[in-house]
Amino acid sequence: MRALVGLAIAKSLYQRPCWTQIVSLAQEHDALRQALGGEVPSVHACYRFTKKLIKYKSLRADCADRLLASLKELRPEMGENIAIDGSALHAYANGHKTTIHNGRERKPEEFSDPDASWGHQSATSTEGRGRSIYGHRLHMAACTATDLPVAWHLSTARDSEKPVASGLLDKTRQRGFAAQTCAMDKGYDAESTYEEFEARDCHPVIPLMRTGFVKQGRHLPHECRHGTWVFGGSDYKRKAAKWRCPTGECEVSNRWVPASRLHTLIPRTTDRWFKLKRGRSSVEREFGRLKDGYGLRTIRVRGIEKVRLHADLTILTRLASYLANSRGFQ
Repeated sequence: MRALVGLAIAKSLYQRPCWTQIVSLAQEHDALRQALGGEVPSVHACYRFTKKLIKYKSLRADCADRLLASLKELRPEMGENIAIDGSALHAYANGHKTTIHNGRERKPEEFSDPDASWGHQSATSTEGRGRSIYGHRLHMAACTATDLPVAWHLSTARDSEKPVASGLLDKTRQRGFAAQTCAMDKGYDAESTYEEFEARDCHPVIPLMRTGFVKQGRHLPHECRHGTWVFGGSDYKRKAAKWRCPTGECEVSNRWVPASRLHTLIPRTTDRWFKLKRGRSSVEREFGRLKDGYGLRTIRVRGIEKVRLHADLTILTRLASYLANSRGFQ
């Protein structure tokens, strides 16, 4: 069992896409073989181990809970501020709707990975605009202080990111992290998102999309003949923020504004909001580490349960590596 778990970690550390390659590497790599206990399991044993991991996925969740609990002891501030986003993963399959160019449409059973679907991939630094992909989407909540994942969920590429966000927050809370704020991009800008997060006492930090109310300027602070009103603090129990007349000369010199999408408890004009917004880059950096440093990008399995196992093992390796380095292990 120790050797099988070690191979699963080495598979991500050495970015080998399949068990055959990592077993061959371990047989040739003397130091790696000794780290595994001096004996390298066979390829068939690794694939039997994979079936067991898929069947008993509760053990994977328990392993993640214990790893994150150990990290929480080392970093007590971990998880106070989180960032949520989703990233597309290409499936190991042909997702074209037709058999050949302008040919007949494929039947459902003819897709090599029927669990995958077509979805949108956001623009990257190398591609100026987004495009469609056939695959899956990994939704993840990351701590802005450590960049480490604290909750994640894998779905097909066509699934929206908004409904998953509140579930990631619930999972983060279940693991003992008192998330107080959550930074997200404009894709999560919806009234339902604000209501769900405020109901859970977590303040969303989301830039506004250019909707009709925003174009009309309804998100801006109130103005009077003395100037623009200033922020006077928030009452998190009553879910409202206080705004004051800049000179206090108005007959009604202050008012409470209920929390909403346009008027958040952490106003978008404050330095705190901009600081929390910059923390959203932590989840982007973590996606880059997992894809380019731990082999998450390369998928060589089909079926959503197998892809979920691939994502779980990759993230568990990342957490285990960080824990080992924090404890001074070489």
